[in-house]
Formats: sequence, C-alpha cells, structure tokens
Amino acid sequence: MAGPIRQPIDLKKLEKYLNKNVPEIKTPLDIKQFGFGQSNPTYLLTATDGKKYVLRKKPPGKLISQTAHKVDREYRIIHALRNTDVPVPKAYCLCMDDSIVGSAFYVMEFLDGRIFEEPQIDNVSPEERNALWRAAIDTLAKLHSVNPKSVGLEKFGKPTGFYDRQIATFTTLGNNQGAVKDVESGELVGPIPHMQDFVTFFKNKKSQPKDRTSLVHGDFKIDNLVFHKTEPRVIGILDWEIATIGHPLSDLSCLLEPYTISARTKEQRRNSRKAFTPPHLLAGLPTREECIELYAASAGWDPRKDIPWGTAFAMFRNCIIFQGIAARYATRQASSAQAKEVGQEVYPVAEICRGLVEEARVLQLRSGCLRL
Repeated sequence: MAGPIRQPIDLKKLEKYLNKNVPEIKTPLDIKQFGFGQSNPTYLLTATDGKKYVLRKKPPGKLISQTAHKVDREYRIIHALRNTDVPVPKAYCLCMDDSIVGSAFYVMEFLDGRIFEEPQIDNVSPEERNALWRAAIDTLAKLHSVNPKSVGLEKFGKPTGFYDRQIATFTTLGNNQGAVKDVESGELVGPIPHMQDFVTFFKNKKSQPKDRTSLVHGDFKIDNLVFHKTEPRVIGILDWEIATIGHPLSDLSCLLEPYTISARTKEQRRNSRKAFTPPHLLAGLPTREECIELYAASAGWDPRKDIPWGTAFAMFRNCIIFQGIAARYATRQASSAQAKEVGQEVYPVAEICRGLVEEARVLQLRSGCLRL
C-alpha cells in the first residue's frame, strides 16, 4: 500500500496546478507513494475533503527505454474507454509540463476495492476464487472486443504486424539495456542469455500466429486489476502504460503466466506458485485449459493453436522486462524498493523461455508448420 515518499515531488507546484486545472481536487494534499510499480512512480493523493486520487508520473532523468513510461498513452486509453463496458478509473488530467513535478504525469480516481498481489488470490473461498478468475478473463475479453475506432483509438497503434514490431523493439531494448553500467560498480547489466536464438525463432514468419488486431493492455494480470470490495467483479484495470493496438494473444499469454512458469520451475520464485501446478492446483482456480476455453467463448476467437508460440514470446518479453528493471536499478531510476532483486530474475526466466521456445518448435514441426 502507500507509504513513505522515495521519489519526492514539489507538492506546492502540484497543488497550484490542480487548483487551476482540476479545482474539484481540494488542496492542500496529503501525499504518499505506493510500494508497487517497477516502472512509473505512483502516488496516493488525499484531498482536504477526504477524497483520494492517484498520480502516476514518468521516472526522473534520462530514460533508457523510449517505449516504456508512456503516461500520456496511459491517460489517453483510460479516458477513451470511460463509456464502454471495460472497467477503468476516471482520468482527471494529463500534464506534459516537466516543471510541475519533474516529469509528465496524470491524475486518476482512486478505486476503493481489492487488489490481490498474488494471482492465486489467497484468503477467499474456492467458489469466490473461481468467480474472481472468471471475472478477470471476462474483463480481458471485453477489452479485446472493443473496436478501437469506436472510441477514437484507431491511431493508437498500427493495425498489423504487432509481433514483428515487438521483436524489433525488444531486440533494440535488449542491446541498449545490456550496455548500461552500474553507477557505483561500473559493471555492465549484460546481455540476455540465448537472446539470438530467441530472436531467430520468433522472427520466422512460418512460426508466427496469424495476424489479429484489438486493443491490448500489455500487462494484463491479476495484480493489475481492482476487484469490488465484496463482489467477484472487476471495477478497474490499472497500469496501461504499454497499451496499444496489437495481437490479443499477447494479453492472454500474460494472464496465463502463473500456470506457464509454475509448471516449469522446481522451486518457489517470483511468478512461480505451487498453487498453479497441476498436481497441487489450489481449490477454485480454473485449470489453464479452462481459462483458455472461457476466454475463447467470450472473445469470439479460439487461441489454442497459437498458445505455445504466444506463451514462449511472453516469456521472451519478460526477459526484456527484467533486464530493463536491472538497467533502471543500475542507473538508480527504478521506482520499486525491490528492483535489484527483481532484475536478477532475467537469468532463470531466460532458461524457462528457452524451454518454451523448444516446446513450440517441436509442436510446430509435428504439425507441419515448420520444416528442419
């Protein structure tokens, strides 16, 4: 939850800006910083009338990645979806003036609900756990069913070639992040293990899934959802900074990661949970296959034949993300207190990715999609 400020902002300048641009937010403000979030510093604002709001801003300083930290895009999609059945918080303002709090930021409503940090959703009944996961899957299908043009987002991303663009972006990011030096030790962050093998496999057009287009969140998972306090329904999706127009397979593969990773690790580690392993599946959790079936029924397309490739690519993306966290820690730009430890996950995740790539390759060879 929110606590001490790790990355200070000029509160007086912020209050002056809000007084002029969002007068319904009553100042002076009490401010705290959330502990979660590896990318964009996030703050809890409490107004004098007791109402709460959330401020998200770009990190300070020169940024390693030019594709992450897009708080303007985050604001844009939240605002665009406000009149759809996709649950989003109300967005109040976007400020691109770095002189106010040191970097671009936006303010949205604080959603008073439940955020489950662990995807197995502890401390609820099996029946509610199942209903909550079903609600998450249904919410994802709702997002993928929105026509971008109907909400003014037809130019939010390119309509085709999503995975090709992702591969090009991740290749550049991997090289740039690996070249970053720690500001204290001078050590390089270093390359992602097996990077060239991954890029070669994913660039093969014969292995790629058929192009498909929808709005995609980019990091759709249980801890980025706010659930109603007492009901098993989603009241808001958070953390939209890398949302775009892309392939819906990417979001589904992200949501399935606890199943993907847990089945391939022998020890408890980040994103690996015993609760998601088939012999020990926690009561109430749908199986991985049930999740895919539920999504297919609600979204109107069947992703099953593309899942092996999609989950492998999702793990490749995770490698880039963890390397990026390591790079931000090296430059002391990371917003999370756990950034150093989290960045080290790039190594075990790369090994999982190597296994997933091999599984996808074997399945495609058997089906005739690839030839040796």
